[in-house]
Amino acid sequence: MDTPVLPTWGRVAHLYGERGQRINAVFTAIALLGCCGTASAQRGEPPITPLTALSGGPVEPERAALRLEHVDLDLTVDPARKLLSGTAQLTLSTSIRQTRLLIDLDTNLAVSGVRIDGVALAPGSWRNPEGRLAIDLPRPVPAGGKVIARIDYGGRPHEAVNAPWDDGIVWSSWQGKPWVATTAQGYGCDLFWPCLDFPAGEVKAIRLAITTPGGEPAIANGRLMSVRPLPDGGARWTWEARNINPYLIAINIGPYREIKGRYASRFGNKIPLHLWHLAGKDRQAAGLFAEFAPTLDFFETMIGPYPFADEKLGVVETPHLGMEHQTVNAYGNDYRKDETGFDWLFQHELAHEWFGNQMTAANWDDFWLHEGYGQYMQPLYGQWREGEARYAAMMATQRRYILNRQPLVSGRVKASDEVYQSEKGGPGQDIYYKGAWVLHTLRYLIGDKPFFDATRRLVYGRPDPKPGNFVPRFTSTAEFETLMNAAAGRDLGWFFDIYLREAALPELVETRTGDRLTLAWKTARQAPFPLPVDVQIDGQVRRLAMAGGRETVRVPASAHVVVDPMARILRRSSAIEAMQRR
Repeated sequence: MDTPVLPTWGRVAHLYGERGQRINAVFTAIALLGCCGTASAQRGEPPITPLTALSGGPVEPERAALRLEHVDLDLTVDPARKLLSGTAQLTLSTSIRQTRLLIDLDTNLAVSGVRIDGVALAPGSWRNPEGRLAIDLPRPVPAGGKVIARIDYGGRPHEAVNAPWDDGIVWSSWQGKPWVATTAQGYGCDLFWPCLDFPAGEVKAIRLAITTPGGEPAIANGRLMSVRPLPDGGARWTWEARNINPYLIAINIGPYREIKGRYASRFGNKIPLHLWHLAGKDRQAAGLFAEFAPTLDFFETMIGPYPFADEKLGVVETPHLGMEHQTVNAYGNDYRKDETGFDWLFQHELAHEWFGNQMTAANWDDFWLHEGYGQYMQPLYGQWREGEARYAAMMATQRRYILNRQPLVSGRVKASDEVYQSEKGGPGQDIYYKGAWVLHTLRYLIGDKPFFDATRRLVYGRPDPKPGNFVPRFTSTAEFETLMNAAAGRDLGWFFDIYLREAALPELVETRTGDRLTLAWKTARQAPFPLPVDVQIDGQVRRLAMAGGRETVRVPASAHVVVDPMARILRRSSAIEAMQRR
């Protein structure tokens, strides 16, 4: 998603001013995209059940055995009455015998009818008391079989009070016209449609038809197949997408204007570019659209081919800050650039097309792979554009917000909010900032080529990605470690154990006596931590191997010594801890 919770320490400028306008505070230099809400699920109306608020986590065998082969959603959104109604036709396969279907759906969206393989079920054949729709099948579906469930439903969907920090539908307006958007990463796809609300519930193919009573444009994922005006003044927009995580499916309605073009990729293909912006913002939107091509060139050079080139690279202006909705990223940063000269929000959300949408964590416990990489891409882009000084400045800014209260990875199957919300014991904003700094230090340790080679394999599942030879994939921290070990040519378990599975940072203890300088790593595990350290002695830099976690060198007693002069290592900082306590 995007943006960690604001620190509770210190005096912090509010992100929002009067009438919802964002203030260009100190945080606009970094990807502060809203992380950890509290129990905000109940702030919106109508309230949702704890089961609906849960996305991911342990999955019972019946649901885990299901796969969504195809989804056909036909929705009508009525902004005037804040209603959503529609039909969802789900083609499901199963790896085990099923006598019922368990489908996630918010209880606010009442089910009025169900058909199984074209046969209408009698009322009473389905029930949804807590947000898990149970449908009794007229006959069992064998292992390896398929079933088509058609579900008619509708009601008033949960409204997001402070999207994207909490999820739901955002009802807004612009120049007297409806302006509507959805977000679903934290609470899940079941806020809007019957789905499998866990990462492996990814949809192989979806057709999404959205009817707007006033005829406003309805923008969604994938390729636009048709726009059909209706006799009553409405319009029906139909989109098709493939291989998409269910929380990424998005609805956007508003008085939009479109800027479009095509990008000639370095891989030989052409990528459709689309920006839907509000009427009256033509000039600002043109400035953002100008960033599409150079940002794409950066990602394709550093990581690899844009993953969804056969559909589009899309951005749509939303009444909330932002979200990485596959091929139609939500954008609400008011077209602001900071001192870096680029729009961090656009860049961060685009990063998720690779880290989150192409490469998806199979377990939310590995959420840091999405957000750590997503966050790291902004300093890397700064380095790409301006060099080491910009990179170092951006990394230094991010370092201030690392809290180290929980490990990045627990080793358990977790729901999204159990990771994203520090109030629920998760690492919270550390999945962004600490994740980025772990990658920064790892890159320093093993070098650019091994680091980016392993990253490329993590994203695409192969070393030689080209348009057409890869599809979106699931990954894990364990695979990340395996790939980095292989690329480095050695076991880095000691590194990952400390940075990923411990909350506390390693401390570098410096002792200088006469003409001897001793550096020693101190960790919570009391285990060897042989992370090399650069030392600058009277302007000359040398690298200490730190075998066994410590090393002593001779330096002139009068020498000026700077440890880790380029700030390549994530380590404990008493200065930052003191600043955070203020």
